[in-house]
Amino acid sequence: MYSFTNDYNEIAHPEVMKALNDLTGKRFTGYGTDNLCKQVAEQIKRRIGQPSADIHFFNGGTITNLTTLAHILRPHQGVISVVGGHIDTHETGAIEASGHKVITVASASGKLTPAHIQKVLSEHPDEHSVQPKVVYISNSTEIGTVYRKAELVALREICDANGLLLFMDGARLASGLMSSFSDLTIEDIAQLTDVFYIGGTKIGAFTGEILVILNSAVKSDFRYSIKQKGGLQAKGWLLAAQFEALFNNDLYFQLGQQINRAASQLADVFIEKGFGFLAPVESNQVFVILPNALSDKILSHYVVSKICQPTADTTCLRFCTSWSTTEQDIEKLKQTFNSLI
Repeated sequence: MYSFTNDYNEIAHPEVMKALNDLTGKRFTGYGTDNLCKQVAEQIKRRIGQPSADIHFFNGGTITNLTTLAHILRPHQGVISVVGGHIDTHETGAIEASGHKVITVASASGKLTPAHIQKVLSEHPDEHSVQPKVVYISNSTEIGTVYRKAELVALREICDANGLLLFMDGARLASGLMSSFSDLTIEDIAQLTDVFYIGGTKIGAFTGEILVILNSAVKSDFRYSIKQKGGLQAKGWLLAAQFEALFNNDLYFQLGQQINRAASQLADVFIEKGFGFLAPVESNQVFVILPNALSDKILSHYVVSKICQPTADTTCLRFCTSWSTTEQDIEKLKQTFNSLI
């Protein structure tokens, strides 16, 4: 059965595979001290317009989130996230295991707002409760919605007014940035956040994320934290080579457009039959709400995620498109879906 369960279900984009194969026979120093890592770090700094940024290569999203938050937060401090944020529900309590509370707020849109943050601050006014220090957001969010520039500016302002740091999880940054609903650029994100990362695993890399540290207060001794948390890769050059391929000729952003276009086409299949969604389809995740019987039929033909039951009679399924999703894949799904109704 064809899988729409995630956006990392094939090994890597051909350009990434070529970049890795081209390393055959070459020799490098370890732990990100090699010339290729330095070269790609400079490439990323030029692309985001931040020559003084610190660049660090990671293997995956959870170790990136854990290392960053454990490094930033003092023992009495916590991080604000929406309910359902990745650090809240999909990282096996990694942040809590490091001794830091994840302070959650409910958000129907999947996005944090200044009102959410102000509410948390009012509930944590003094030393008798955990001190909020970091605001954690994802773009795109766990339900596929994307931030607009005005929303990010508003978050920056309330963080500055209250001594908070703004950290963006960019596991699906390519999809978030290239959404037709987004007016943000990667340069905007580099200007408005203290720390963010550029996800590769979910957009054609074999594996890998790039953490970008903008705030100088966070930079000190960060490599010690990476090593302590098990994230310092001996073969760091394998991570760097993938991003060199993804950022050459803006392939990273082209793939973001591609997976979003596939998701939009997929959503149209359901829209044409009058079905609705758990959240607006703004990136590469489609959360469609179907009658239970129809949902069961779909699950017998496709591998997709069963998210929840909004009502006793309906089921929400998540379809996730990837860089390898083709128009033919969408057309076949359309034909299958129409035959099941």
